[in-house]
Amino acid sequence: MATNVEADLTQKLETSSLEASKNEIPISKDAADIIKVQANEAFRIGDYEKATELYTKAIELHPDAVLYSNRSFAYLRREWYGYALIDAKKALEYDSKYIKAFYRRASAHMALGKYALALGDYEYVKKACPNDKDASMKYEECKKIVTRIRFEKAIAVDESAKSVVNQIDLNSMTVEKEYDGPHLESDGRVTKDFMFQLLPYFENQKKLHKKYAYQIILQILTLLKSLPTLIDITVPTKHKFTICGDIHGQFYDLLNIFKLNGPPSEENPYLFNGDFVDRGSFSMECILTLFGFKLLYPDHFFLARGNHESLTMNQMYGFEGEVKAKYTAQMFQLFTEVFNYLPLSHCINNKVLVMHGGLFSKDDVTLKDIRAVDRVKQPPEEGLMSELLWSDPQPQAGRSESKRGVGLQFGPDVTERFLKVNNLEYIVRSHEVKQEGYELAHNGKCITVFSAPNYCDSMGNKGAYITITGDDVTPKFTSYTAVPHPAVRPMMYANQLSMFGLM
Repeated sequence: MATNVEADLTQKLETSSLEASKNEIPISKDAADIIKVQANEAFRIGDYEKATELYTKAIELHPDAVLYSNRSFAYLRREWYGYALIDAKKALEYDSKYIKAFYRRASAHMALGKYALALGDYEYVKKACPNDKDASMKYEECKKIVTRIRFEKAIAVDESAKSVVNQIDLNSMTVEKEYDGPHLESDGRVTKDFMFQLLPYFENQKKLHKKYAYQIILQILTLLKSLPTLIDITVPTKHKFTICGDIHGQFYDLLNIFKLNGPPSEENPYLFNGDFVDRGSFSMECILTLFGFKLLYPDHFFLARGNHESLTMNQMYGFEGEVKAKYTAQMFQLFTEVFNYLPLSHCINNKVLVMHGGLFSKDDVTLKDIRAVDRVKQPPEEGLMSELLWSDPQPQAGRSESKRGVGLQFGPDVTERFLKVNNLEYIVRSHEVKQEGYELAHNGKCITVFSAPNYCDSMGNKGAYITITGDDVTPKFTSYTAVPHPAVRPMMYANQLSMFGLM
């Protein structure tokens, strides 16, 4: 099919060249317009990577505001917010009044949590298009967020003094007689029986009782507080160990992992490498399942923080809305506190380092430095913690600006030096959709694993997990396709403004 498209494109370019010469039209503009049509079609069918490539070719021939704005839109769909922001700004250099470019720039700013900057763009659009109801709505919604943030900052007190834990009264929560779900033990303990009743209960779209949900979250908070930032894991000889990537609220695909690879147990340990929530609309089911197994098998079930285990991401991409819809606003505050204590990295058998994002802006980072990171906070915009959560590999050597607008991109030489300094064999990270669910980069020394198939019900990718053994850390990959789920669309609970880049 690609060959036919390319042949068709070539024929059209040759035809346009003849027509252009007859009419004295600059061929570069004519050719760029034809490629733009191809790019628009790729975008329409959801092939954003191809759309990006084609918009880039058109820009090389004849750059203008429309092409940069369109490529910005494609970057937004790929969640490359840093690149989207750059292109939106570039579009405005070509046409300082191009309304769509203001929309794109606002969307990128929103995705990066820069709400005040987004508000400025929406305000411009509102003034330029006073009769545009959509522009007015976006401006008002963004203004509400900015106002709320300013208010929250004005009344903020010291973090340690405002733990929501002190406001939770479990004794006031009564389990009604008609509740037909699983029950925790009288002392609140999670048992194997409880977990194996919970999974089918969730699968049938039923809700765990509020009291039990709170008990699980409070217990996990206590457990996570006892853990270091970098966890050392020892996998015994001949024993299997499984590493999973992003789940993103896709509960039915999480269940499928357990069906394919076996449920968690002391003999079947797991590491889930961040981004448990947001996007998918079953994030509560995912997080309570993962927290439950962590409590049941604290030394054989591991959880790492992803960039979506943060307040800004949760407010934008659905988790806050879902928790409030299914439980309470107070519970969301509790989750925000809990996420601050999630470990940032895991080292398996002193050979494999696992983190959600990637490597660093400097070469001399050691495991000791990672252990020393103060993780109990919202992720900063720069530094080791930010890079562990946000960075991505690139094929070329060296480092470059992040396509996401946070963290950086690092090349194979950066990976090689880091492994040598720390006497490691390879790194595993997640954070990026891959068509087969995994990807080997940097001569096989930087592995990406992503476990949410058909991400957001639209990407068509497979999910994957990695298995290793204690005596052989050579990774083995299992890919799988998405399974059916109830008719609840992704992002159903998301902040309305988070969808602006998709409109």
